[in-house]
Amino acid sequence: MKNTLTKSIPIVIAILVFVVLSISYFYPAIEGKRIMGHDNSTSRGMAEEIRLFQKAEGYNPLWTNSMFGGMPGYQISFGPKNFLMSTVSKLFYFLGRPFSFLFLYFVGFYFLLLSIRINTKLAIIGAIAFAFSSYSIIIIAVGHSTKAIAIGYLVGVIGSVVLAYRGKQLLGAVLFAIFLGLQIRASHYQITYYGLIMIIILGITEFVYAMKEKRLSAFCKTIGFLVPATIIAVCMNLTSLWTTYEYAKQTIRGPSELTSSNKNKTSGLDKDYAVQWSYGIDETLTLLIPNFKGGGSQINPKVDSETYRVMQQRGVQNLRQSVQSVGMYHGDQPMTSGPVYVGAIIVFLFVLGLFIVKGRYKWWLVSATVVSIVLSWGSNIMWLTDFLLDYLPLYNKFRVPSMILVIAQVAMPLLGIIALNDILSGTVDNKVWIRGLKWSVLIVVGILLPFIIIPEKFFDFTNASDLTRYPEWLRDSLILDRKSMLRADALRSLIFIILGAGVIYIWHKKKIRTNLFIFLLGILILADLWMVDKRYLNESHFKVKREVLNPFPETIVDREILKDKDLSYRVLPLQNPFADARASSFHKSIGGYHAAKLRRYQELIKHHIDPELRQLIRGINSSNQPSLIFSSLPVINMLNTRYFIYDLNRAPIRNTKSLGNAWFVHDYKIVENADQEIAMMKGFNPKVTAIVDKRFEKIISSTTFSEDKNGSILMTDYKPNHLKYSYSSSSDQLTVFSEIYYDKGWNAYIDGIQVPYFRTNYVLRAMVIPAGEHIVEFKFEPRSYYIGSTISLASSIFLLLVLIAYVIYEVRKRILTERINNVS
Repeated sequence: MKNTLTKSIPIVIAILVFVVLSISYFYPAIEGKRIMGHDNSTSRGMAEEIRLFQKAEGYNPLWTNSMFGGMPGYQISFGPKNFLMSTVSKLFYFLGRPFSFLFLYFVGFYFLLLSIRINTKLAIIGAIAFAFSSYSIIIIAVGHSTKAIAIGYLVGVIGSVVLAYRGKQLLGAVLFAIFLGLQIRASHYQITYYGLIMIIILGITEFVYAMKEKRLSAFCKTIGFLVPATIIAVCMNLTSLWTTYEYAKQTIRGPSELTSSNKNKTSGLDKDYAVQWSYGIDETLTLLIPNFKGGGSQINPKVDSETYRVMQQRGVQNLRQSVQSVGMYHGDQPMTSGPVYVGAIIVFLFVLGLFIVKGRYKWWLVSATVVSIVLSWGSNIMWLTDFLLDYLPLYNKFRVPSMILVIAQVAMPLLGIIALNDILSGTVDNKVWIRGLKWSVLIVVGILLPFIIIPEKFFDFTNASDLTRYPEWLRDSLILDRKSMLRADALRSLIFIILGAGVIYIWHKKKIRTNLFIFLLGILILADLWMVDKRYLNESHFKVKREVLNPFPETIVDREILKDKDLSYRVLPLQNPFADARASSFHKSIGGYHAAKLRRYQELIKHHIDPELRQLIRGINSSNQPSLIFSSLPVINMLNTRYFIYDLNRAPIRNTKSLGNAWFVHDYKIVENADQEIAMMKGFNPKVTAIVDKRFEKIISSTTFSEDKNGSILMTDYKPNHLKYSYSSSSDQLTVFSEIYYDKGWNAYIDGIQVPYFRTNYVLRAMVIPAGEHIVEFKFEPRSYYIGSTISLASSIFLLLVLIAYVIYEVRKRILTERINNVS
């Protein structure tokens, strides 16, 4: 017992260090302030209907009509049901947000390093290096909370796999199931996918070494433990995974039925969309020089800049405000919140690791880093990206190729710390690592010096948007400022590398003790990263809690619309409607903000809603009577769009041609495919005609429809997941509902009996309702959710029992060992 307590002291010290650093970095949060991240704000907007319903009814409706006419809530506000490992996650969140993000980074990477048997003090440095990599901090600043959590758990997943390959198969498998379960629960599957790539590279490396060392049986045994652990982790999250799988196939991440632009299409995202945020090939040097491409898009020239001086000379009005519209970023991406910077000293140590680290970990981490960097280039190496989008499973389901640099963010500090550990432990001969140290300094300094001395020889410090954004006189001064920024940051990185190498060399000469050496190197790494991180997340990003929790204050237009007490109608903001969730915070909107819209709805936006929207805006701007053009907006009208938001501080524009919640049509057109269906909707009259895919012809072909002037269908009750209508007609009616078609959950009922319904007008629902008086209902009852919940519960209980059994086994084993030792 005493020995166990002694071994625990370094871990306790590490945790205390992590707690202090987490609180210190986010100190404004101690005062009750919160980070105002863009995605945090938009997520509150898009989840508002679900949140209010859950507060009133006590359960999640799993559907919302507040965005894009209606969509599943799985990727908006969806806590996986029956996931019992939530208790384990609370161990990492005891500090609360945002502190818990950093703490999770620290603990995850610390565990990974310990699994490789790294010195506990060096492991603290490694955890600091990983946690304060710029990307780790930037995603917190912009509100990518699920991504931050997923990355934090990912390093725990990798550490568990390493532990299993080291021979501790049972412990590794149990921890792997727990960490993977928690990682999947974060619901950022792109990070999970990149983690899988890194684990596959590790597996290939281990297989090669198992072949070489004739340990194939041990390798197979490890796989035999990890595969069931993977199945358990997946089953624990089956509720979210199954529903997301169903949904994804019908979103922009699934295939399109349209045949146009086939060269740009994949079985997932369109290629141009998938590669939109590709890291520039030369931009990769931000790993070493943070401002290599000007930092983030929000970085502007300072008051002492050449740009500011020239603007002042030109007599630019509101100078301090005007200079904020000038961006220093000049990379290949459309915009960026900041660079991926792993630290100058970490890059130096990584290069050192190339020279002195031997064995499997070196080849695993170097391969993973190279794969990560190359794939991040995306559209800049389209010959490779095209192949991967077409043939690598699931690769085309994700966008933003630059995100894969998260692998390099893990691999580079890991190899660097392994190199330091080999030096301190004496694993590598002094002459070897001294020679490696010299070459590493020469290589890294050799990269930096040209950018300090002659940066203009390598590129012109402009990007494609500069020509349209800035006049020539401003571009010249901006180029000078960007050049100066690069030179200053390259010099900064050079200084940190010289200091880091100097500390290593002084320790080698026995001028300082090992503990002081580790402390000094840790301080240098922390200082380097801390200063860069503060450029992108500092006290200015913190706002009072009230402002963060209410990012969209109610305006005049909202109050006017909310006076309309009808059960259900929709609005359309005319400014940036499909990349803003403000309207969704108050109303049911045909716009919104989400990265996984239904594919058919996105196609409807492209082919019809956008053109109609442009026509509407032209009409409003050129006429005092916008109502004259309402009749020429068939798709917007069929979506029950009652109000247009033109100005937040003015009353809305009322659409008098909106078709309501449901209506009868007496004519229908059968089309052969999606191409015909979307083409026929141009200029059609949805009040009179329904366009139906031939797959649904059997449902309506046996019925004749006649007009009943006294017939009616009215919505009598509205809930996001349960719609009720009162129907009356003397004849059978083909009824169109202004609700988004999604057959993986919505069921239709007439007088409590389930009946078929079908898709019409590309995205809406339709039903044949018999003559008489009936109660018609739609209920959202996703089978995948309920079955998945049961399996999730069973899997969670099973893993808890395995964990308890393992703890009992280990405790009894240690007690027995201590008794034997006492007897002997």
